[in-house]
Formats: sequence, C-alpha cells, structure tokens
Amino acid sequence: MNLAALRPGTRARIVALDPARADLTRLLEMGLIPGQEIEFLRAAPLGDPLQVRVMGYELALRRCDARSISVEPVNEGAAHV
Repeated sequence: MNLAALRPGTRARIVALDPARADLTRLLEMGLIPGQEIEFLRAAPLGDPLQVRVMGYELALRRCDARSISVEPVNEGAAHV
C-alpha cells in the first residue's frame, strides 16, 4: 500500500521509498524514513497536496511523492514493546 492510498486520520509505518526517485535524498531529509510512523491528516480540496504528520511536525507532500512511499497500517490497539 502507498501513502496516497490512506484515508485521512489513518496512521501507518513507512516500509520503503522508491529507490528510483531522483529526489530520494530530499524525501529522506524531510523525515520520511523507513520505520518512521506517519499520520495522513488531509488532502487539499482538489486532492493535491496531501498533509501528513511525521516526527512531530506537519508536512505537505505532492500526491506523486506520496505514491512512491510504501506504508503498512499501524494497529492502534497493539501494545508497543
């Protein structure tokens, strides 16, 4: 599943970023690191950009960038070890 497919209010964990992206370093520098938890907050009225929360701050991403970020949903009820 990719980040763009999430619904507002959904939390997920970043699994991987598309290594073929020319701007991969830029995405990593923004905190979009595999293993990091991310929350999809909302999409703009026309669907682009998307607003997410990662590492305690809010970030706007283009939908094409969000499609290149693989995520897995986080089970809200699971206890952290």
